[in-house]
Amino acid sequence: MTASVSQTAQATRFGALIIGDEILSGKRQDKHFAKVAELLGARGLQLSWVQYLGDDRARLTETLKRSFASGEAVFSFGGIGNTPDDHTRQAAAAALGEELVLSPEAEAEIRVRFGDDITPQRLLLGTFPASSRIIPNPFNRIPGFMVKEHYFVPGFPQMAHPMVEWVLDTFYAHLFNRAPKVEKAFLLTGDRAYESALLDLMERIVAEYPELRLFSLPSLTQDGVRRHLELGVEGQPEQVERAMAEIQGEVERRGITWVWRD
Repeated sequence: MTASVSQTAQATRFGALIIGDEILSGKRQDKHFAKVAELLGARGLQLSWVQYLGDDRARLTETLKRSFASGEAVFSFGGIGNTPDDHTRQAAAAALGEELVLSPEAEAEIRVRFGDDITPQRLLLGTFPASSRIIPNPFNRIPGFMVKEHYFVPGFPQMAHPMVEWVLDTFYAHLFNRAPKVEKAFLLTGDRAYESALLDLMERIVAEYPELRLFSLPSLTQDGVRRHLELGVEGQPEQVERAMAEIQGEVERRGITWVWRD
C-alpha cells in the first residue's frame, strides 16, 4: 500500500488512547504507554498525553469526536476486533458521521490470511469508517485502520507496536530529530529545597522560557524521608544553559545546597 504524507502527516503533537475494560479492571497490565513513549522518544518525538478508556461505545464516540477535532496525531490501542465487547471501530465511525464499510484493501489482506477458511464473520475485521485506509499488520495480516491522523491498532502488543513503528516511519520521518534536545537538572537538598518554596522560581522560568519543559521531582526514601528535589529543564541546548544558569544563581542566593544530577 502506498501512502501520501501530504494527506496524512500534519500534526506535531502525539497522543494515545488505550482502550479496554480489562486494562481498567486490572486483569491485564497496560504495555502500550511505555512502548509508544519509547518509540517516539527514539525518533526525537514526545508523547503529549495518554487516556485510558473502557469498552463504552458512547464514551468512546464522544472522546473521538473531540480527538478528531484536535488536529493531533493519536494512536488508539484495542477494541477493533469483531466480538460484542469491541466498540472502537463503531465509535470511530459514529464520531466521523460515517458508515462502516468493508475496505477492499483489508478484505484482500484477510483473504490471504485465512484462505479457504474465510467467513463473513472474519471479514467483519476489515469493516472500517468509509474514509479510512488500512495499517498493515506484519504479525497476522489483519490490518488496523487510519483516518484523520488517528491510527487504530489491536490491543495485542506484538501486533500493535510494529504497526505504530510503520506509521511513524511512513508518515512522520520529516519530524524525526528535527530539534535536538538536551536535559539538565540539579539535585537540591536541605530544609529549603521544597517545591512550594521554589514555586515562584519555577513559575518565572516557565514564563521566561516557554519553549522549555521544566520538571520538578521530589525523591523520598522507603520510610518517607525526603532525600532531594530534582529540578531541571529540557529543550534546546542554548536555552537550557541559560535557564539552568538562572536557576543555579537563584538557588545559591537562597542558600540551597545543590549538585548536578548525573
